[in-house]
Amino acid sequence: MTASQAPRPTVVLVYQRTSLRWVFDSALRAGIDIVLVPRPDESVSPDRLPPAVVDVLPLDVEGDPAKALGVLQERYESAPFDGITTLYDPAVPFVADVAEALGLPGLGSATARAVQDKRIMRRQLAEAGLNVPGFIVLDDPGAWAAGTGLDFPVVVKPANGFSSLGVTKADSAEQLGAVVAAVWQVCRTKLNQVTGLIVEEYLDGPELAVESLAHRGEVTVLSIGYKGEPTGPYFEEGVYRAPALLPPDVQDAVVREVVAAHSALGVTDGPTHTELRLRGGVRPYLLELGARVGGSGVSHYIAEHVTGADLAGDALRTAAGLALRSVPDSPTQLLRATGAAANYIVPCGGSGRITAIHGLDELSEDPRVDHIVQMLHPGDVVRPYPDFTGYPAFILSHHQSIEDAEEFHRSLERRIRIDYAPTGAAQ
Repeated sequence: MTASQAPRPTVVLVYQRTSLRWVFDSALRAGIDIVLVPRPDESVSPDRLPPAVVDVLPLDVEGDPAKALGVLQERYESAPFDGITTLYDPAVPFVADVAEALGLPGLGSATARAVQDKRIMRRQLAEAGLNVPGFIVLDDPGAWAAGTGLDFPVVVKPANGFSSLGVTKADSAEQLGAVVAAVWQVCRTKLNQVTGLIVEEYLDGPELAVESLAHRGEVTVLSIGYKGEPTGPYFEEGVYRAPALLPPDVQDAVVREVVAAHSALGVTDGPTHTELRLRGGVRPYLLELGARVGGSGVSHYIAEHVTGADLAGDALRTAAGLALRSVPDSPTQLLRATGAAANYIVPCGGSGRITAIHGLDELSEDPRVDHIVQMLHPGDVVRPYPDFTGYPAFILSHHQSIEDAEEFHRSLERRIRIDYAPTGAAQ
C-alpha cells in the first residue's frame, strides 16, 4: 500500500456539539476521520453528518460508563481506531479510562481525575508551591462550619462542576450554611451526584483564560484572554476577549503559573484551557485547568484568530499520536499575537420562559461576526441561579484590535435583550 493509499487516522470524538462546526472542519483539514459519540440532547442525521464524521456511535457515557466502555472495546476489536478525545469536561475521565484500557494515547486516569476534581487539583497545586487561595473540602453539607475559619467572602463550588454550575459566593459566615445547602442541592439535581464541595477564599481582580498545547512535557501558551471581573454571587460568564492587555511582568507571571500547573497536575500532552484570576490585578491564581479545548471548541476559534494556531486539529492529532502543527520547532512558551478575537456570551439576564430574544438576527450581516451559536430559544425555560440552565448564545467575532472588540461588546450589551414570561404562563 502506498502512502497515498494509507488509511486515514480515526478518532472517536465524545459528546461534541455539532453546532460548533469548525471543530469538524479542523478534523477535515487534518485528514482525520471522526467517529462521533453524539450528545444525548442532540440528534445527528446519518444523511447530514458534520464534516469528517464517518460514523455515529450513540453511547450513554455519563449514565452507564461501564457499558459505554464495553461497546468501545468491542468496536476497537472489530474496527480499530487510533485515538479518543473529548471537548466536554465531564467526559475527560471516561475518555482517559478508554484510552488506558485500549493502549491509546491519553492523559492517564489519575491525571484526568486531577484536572476534573477540584479537590485533587487544589491539593496538588498547593503541594507544588503554586498560588492557591485558602480552601477546605466538604464531604457533608452539615460540616459547613469548617469553612468559617477562612477569610470572607468565600466561593462554594461543586468538586466536579463545570460551566460555573452552582458556583456561589458567600459574603459572611452567617450565609455559608445556606449557600452550601443550595450548592449541594444543585449537584444532586444537575450533576446527578454529589462528590463533594470546595469552599475557597474569594479572589478579586480580572479573570483570564489561557489556551495552551502540551507536547512531550513542553507547554506552549497560544493565547491569554480577558474574561471580565465577575464579582458574584453566581459568576455567570459574559465576555472573552484575546489577547488580554497585560503588563509584560504580569504576562510572564501568568505563563509561568500555567506552565508550572501542567507539571504539578501531570499534563504532558494535549490541549488545555486554564482559567485564572489576577489577585490585586497582578498575581495569578489558578481557578482550574481543563485538559481539553475549552468551551466545546470556542477556545479553538480564539486561538486560531489570535495566533493562527490549529488548536482543535492538534487536539485530534494528539489523540491519534500524530505530530502537532501549532508547536514551533524552536521552543517558546508564548506565541506572538497577530490578531484579536472575542466571544460575547449572551447573559440570561433573568429567569422564566423565554418569549423572545432580540438583537441576534441582524448580527449575521456584521462582517466581524463569524459564528452565532444559539443554545436557548423561545419556549425554553431558564431556571434562576444557583441552578444553571445554560447560556443563550455565543457570538464569535474577529477584530483588528482588542479595542475594537471591547467597543463591539459594549454595543451588544445595548442591542441584545431576552424577554421572559413566568414559568407556566401561556406562550
